[in-house]
Amino acid sequence: MKKIWILCSVVILFACTKNSNTPSTNPPVIVPGAPTPLLNLPAGWRMNTTVTSGFPASAQVFTFDSIYAGRGMKAALLVYDARVNAIEFKPVLSSTAKTTTAFFTDEGSNTLAAINGGFFGSGQSFSLVKYNGQPVASANIKSVTRGFGGSNLPYFPTRAAFGVTATGLPQAEWIYHVGAGNDNIFRYPNPSPNTTAAAPQPVPTETFPANGSAWNIHSAIGGSPMLIKDGTIRITDTEELISINNATSRPRSALGYTANNLIVLLAIEGDNGTISPGVNLQELATLLQSMGCTNAVNLDGGGSTSFIVGGTRMVRPGDAGVERTVMSAVVLKRR
Repeated sequence: MKKIWILCSVVILFACTKNSNTPSTNPPVIVPGAPTPLLNLPAGWRMNTTVTSGFPASAQVFTFDSIYAGRGMKAALLVYDARVNAIEFKPVLSSTAKTTTAFFTDEGSNTLAAINGGFFGSGQSFSLVKYNGQPVASANIKSVTRGFGGSNLPYFPTRAAFGVTATGLPQAEWIYHVGAGNDNIFRYPNPSPNTTAAAPQPVPTETFPANGSAWNIHSAIGGSPMLIKDGTIRITDTEELISINNATSRPRSALGYTANNLIVLLAIEGDNGTISPGVNLQELATLLQSMGCTNAVNLDGGGSTSFIVGGTRMVRPGDAGVERTVMSAVVLKRR
């Protein structure tokens, strides 16, 4: 029996070595003695129990270092069960840009993880940051300038946002801050049908786009574009007027959730040669859907992508390994 076991081990090792440059058809790697995975992940993911020491049982971390979409990819994800309500989803905004590691450290000893947040520029956030039912700290950008008919015109995008209710259950919506302030947030079943091939759509209101309703969300982070909506991949970069190297391989950050309210934080390493060049938006959405996500929102990516779990940086930053400073982040804390 011992000889047979040794022979099997050698065969398995040879098979893994031989297939290292081809897409894996084996199931996800489960660490012996580890708990049952919360997610039914595609091939190649490995549970990481080291960085989650002391975490609630409702949270798990997985890493990927294999082939995806025909190329090398390094990635990390954290999944937690929002129904258990053991983890707080906390979007945070800084008055001055700082690294995601600094966001993690500054939140104190109960902090479990942090991922970079939404878009920013010139020292200000362009994406929604709302926490704990308080007034909006930062709004999704209300207008962008695009060229049409020989002129630069204002367009008014209904960009994506990811939020949680007071009990921690997730939602993903196209939103707009209606009126003069930022706290009257409306969500719409479809984004405003903007395109730079046509004149701007009207400023969104309570009645446009159609069937909007007040989004009285407890905590939320803005992003763009929507990647998956109600089970269908729906990348609305055109409508949201967002151009972020959408079709090229880049580092990416995203938030998603499943039909049974498992929340997923995902970071894809990129700009790292053939080791991990990154993914495009279609590949990102497909990957999230393969994990069971029914809704997902893209966050700021490129050099902004950073993911800290248990104090460990999970992906190499895209700016030649140097972590970029950002204006917002999502922090997960133990309740």
